[in-house]
Amino acid sequence: MSAIAPTSSIASEQTQAVLLKQGVVELEQAAVPEPGPHQVLIEVAAVGICGSDVHYFDHGRIADFVVEQPLVLGHEASGTVRAIGSAVTDRRVGQRVAMEPQETCGRCTQCLTGRYNLCPDVQFFATPPVNGAFAQYVVLESHRAHPVPDSLSDEAAALIEPLSVGVWANQKVGVQPGDRVLVTGAGPVGLLCADVARARGAAWVGVSDTNDYRLQTALGRGASQVINATAGPLSDQIDPVDVILECSGATPAVHAAFAAAAPAARVVLVGMGAATMELPVALIQIKELVVTGTFRYANCYPAAIALAASGLVDLDGLVTGQYGLAQAVEALQVAKKDPTTLKPMVYPGR
Repeated sequence: MSAIAPTSSIASEQTQAVLLKQGVVELEQAAVPEPGPHQVLIEVAAVGICGSDVHYFDHGRIADFVVEQPLVLGHEASGTVRAIGSAVTDRRVGQRVAMEPQETCGRCTQCLTGRYNLCPDVQFFATPPVNGAFAQYVVLESHRAHPVPDSLSDEAAALIEPLSVGVWANQKVGVQPGDRVLVTGAGPVGLLCADVARARGAAWVGVSDTNDYRLQTALGRGASQVINATAGPLSDQIDPVDVILECSGATPAVHAAFAAAAPAARVVLVGMGAATMELPVALIQIKELVVTGTFRYANCYPAAIALAASGLVDLDGLVTGQYGLAQAVEALQVAKKDPTTLKPMVYPGR
C-alpha cells in the first residue's frame, strides 16, 4: 500500500453484500480498496438500513437513479480508520469515525458557497453507480470521516447520518426557541427531526403518523403531542403551527400539513415521495408561507455528533434489529413484516 498503515493487519480481500438485481443480494469477495493520497481506509463497524436501501432492493431505482450494474448498498455507516493516504494529516489510524458518505468536487459554485450537497458531481454512497458500506472496508476522503467520542456506540456513530438530515431540515426553516413545530411522518428521520427541534428550543413539537407504535415512540422521546392522521384533519386536532417538517413524502400528509400552518409559517419538504404533486398555491400566498425542500445535508456532521454526545438525542434507542452481512436481505425486508421496526443495523464484520 502507498498508504500509511499497519499493513500486516489488513487482509487483501474482503466480503461485501452486493445487490445484483432487483430483489437479489449475494455475498461476494472483493479486493480491499487502497486509499488515495487524501483518503482513509475504514473498517466498517455498523450500517443502518435506510428507506433508500429498501427502495433500491425492491424496485431497482429511485427516480432517475437506476441500478444498472451490481451495487453495494448502505450509507449510514461508522467504523475505524485502519490506513491513511500519504497526504492525510488530519486523521490517524485507530480513530473511530462517523462516515459522511459523499465526495464532491470542491470547485463548483455550490461547493464554494458551502452547499456541497448540491454539487453536480457529488458521489454518494449506495447511489448508482457508487458503492456503499455493506462491506468490510471502504475508502473515504479524510475530511468526511468525522471522529466520534468513545461515549458514542458504533450504532450511534452510524446514525449520525440520518441525524444530520434532521439538523439540516431544522436549519433550513430556522427552528428557534418558542416555535410550535409539527413533524409529519414518524419514521427514523421524522423522529430525529422532532428531537432536533426540541433541542433547538421549540416550545411545542407535535408528531403525526398512521403507525401507533411509532407515535408512541415519538411520545416516549419527548413529543408534546402525537396525532394519528387517520383520526381526522390535522387542522382540527392541533392549533396552527409555526414550522412544518414534512418527513413522510406522502401526498395526503403534505396537504394535511399545509392546512395546519399558521400565517407566515415555514414548511420544509424532507420526505421524498411523488415526483410531482399539487400544492395549495392560494393558501401559500394568502398566508405568506415559506416553502422549501432539502437534499441530504451540508456541514452538519459536527453539530449532529455534538447533539448525540450531549445526550439531547438518543440514537441507540432507534435500533430495532442487528444483522450480520449474510443477513442483509433479512434486514432489508424486516420492516415489511414488523410494524415496530425503526432502524435495523448491519454489521459487516460479523
